[in-house]
Amino acid sequence: MKVEIWSDVMCPFCYIGKRKFEAALEEFDGADKVEVEWKSFQLNPALQTDPSKNTLQHLAESKGWSMAQTRETIQHVLQMAEGVGLHYDFDKAVVANSFDAHRLIQFAKKRNKGDAAEERLFKAYFTEGKNTADHKVLLQLGEEIGLKHEEISAMLKSNDFAEEVHKDITEAQAVGVRGVPFFVIDRKFAVSGAQDSKVFLNALTKAGE
Repeated sequence: MKVEIWSDVMCPFCYIGKRKFEAALEEFDGADKVEVEWKSFQLNPALQTDPSKNTLQHLAESKGWSMAQTRETIQHVLQMAEGVGLHYDFDKAVVANSFDAHRLIQFAKKRNKGDAAEERLFKAYFTEGKNTADHKVLLQLGEEIGLKHEEISAMLKSNDFAEEVHKDITEAQAVGVRGVPFFVIDRKFAVSGAQDSKVFLNALTKAGE
């Protein structure tokens, strides 16, 4: 069974959805036969990286909200994250375009480290306040999951894996992705959003019948 997950590393619901899907996998009898492939998606392809701003400031400015209104609005996201054991720190999170982070994930996939790359980038962005558009940061994160320094460096200096990122985004439109996370199970069933783990378990069970 193959599960394709369209996701963006700057999407708070994608990290939460990853945890809920993982919880479903733990309960699923055929978990050892499930292949998970992370697919690239950009919520805001035109976003300009700006390390001088955190995501709260950016959200407030883009929506025309006060900071108090912004904090109130994201409160439910923080609670959802806490509910699956994640700690989000939006005061530290850096406004960063995710394109090069997706190129790193695509490269990691070729080394069977796609899930490790996705996990490390989520944590770096949401918890550690790292600039996930910075090549030095991406180099460090890639090394942490076992990729080779020279190979990561060469990839980041080139345009390698840009085509794969664009291909995933184009494919997302073809399969009807309107937002992320978006889970496609064996091209039979689709689950949109960070649903309850029971929803994922039900979809996995049906696909396995």
